[in-house]
Amino acid sequence: MAKPGEYSGKQKAAIFLLAIGSEVAADVMKRLSEAEVDTLTYEIARLDKVTPEDKEKVLQEFQELMMAQEFITRGGIDQARAILERALGTQKAIDIVNRLTSSLQVRPFDFVRRQDPAQLMNFIQNEHPQTIALILSYLDPNKAAQILSSLNHNIQADVARRIAKMDRTSPEVLREVERVLERKLSTLSNEDFTMAGGIEAVVEVLNQVDRGTEKSIIEALEEEDPELAEEIKKKMFVFEDIVLLDDKSIQRVMREIDMQDLAKALKAVDTDVQEKIFRNMSKRAAALLREDMEFMGPIRIKDVEEAQQKIVNIIRKLEEDGEIIVARAGEDELVV
Repeated sequence: MAKPGEYSGKQKAAIFLLAIGSEVAADVMKRLSEAEVDTLTYEIARLDKVTPEDKEKVLQEFQELMMAQEFITRGGIDQARAILERALGTQKAIDIVNRLTSSLQVRPFDFVRRQDPAQLMNFIQNEHPQTIALILSYLDPNKAAQILSSLNHNIQADVARRIAKMDRTSPEVLREVERVLERKLSTLSNEDFTMAGGIEAVVEVLNQVDRGTEKSIIEALEEEDPELAEEIKKKMFVFEDIVLLDDKSIQRVMREIDMQDLAKALKAVDTDVQEKIFRNMSKRAAALLREDMEFMGPIRIKDVEEAQQKIVNIIRKLEEDGEIIVARAGEDELVV
């Protein structure tokens, strides 16, 4: 039988379940994945006799880890360590925090994500655009969108550009920015470069802002960095998003597009996208389109994507001209 200090993490989890009783353990197991249940069941079956002392030590370790996690959530790693040092001693506090941070992979700017967007806006609005971009890259897109919309119009496009251009940020830079902003040093357990930002990140944010802010940022980017602006625009409305259009808008789009392009574009999309198109055509036209798709045979993915992009460009142009409305997340869809 293993000594208490020699139990693996899986064995400790199995002992913990035994210690809390079958009723509570069953409730815990309901919340686990099938693979986790299988693993723990196997470990429980393998356990030899477990002494009351071993159970007590496992329960105590669990309590300490839960306490440390609560302190980290409330005030960050440094505060958690300080409290645990006073309660448990320096070495034990370091061991507990190191164990937790290695498994939690605490993300940078955790203290920022807990702030109200309005408070956070006041907190960062006077920071350098690069600092703002770095922070927004680690936020939920919806919260980042609220802050980006509230920034001074003179720097909105600059911040968006910096998010899009951002690739990897070293732990040292992240730590320094955190130290300056919160006056604390948040220790990162993983010394690998941390991914943040990029085209996808800024598109997620721009899809959440109001249309005026979106347009202002895109226009500014078109002047400063046309290639980047085009990359962002390409990702802001993909062909499958055509299901977001109302029937009247789809019918308007249909008058502008070539049926051969539409047949190609529909070859590699879900049936709900196809049906949305067919429903907005006459029965005869829909039947002809289906025949075109059937007799067209296999075509290259590149040709499908080119046809889809042609249609997306038409949709974008009609939207810019005010002839159709494309739904945006968080916008009121009522039209009068």
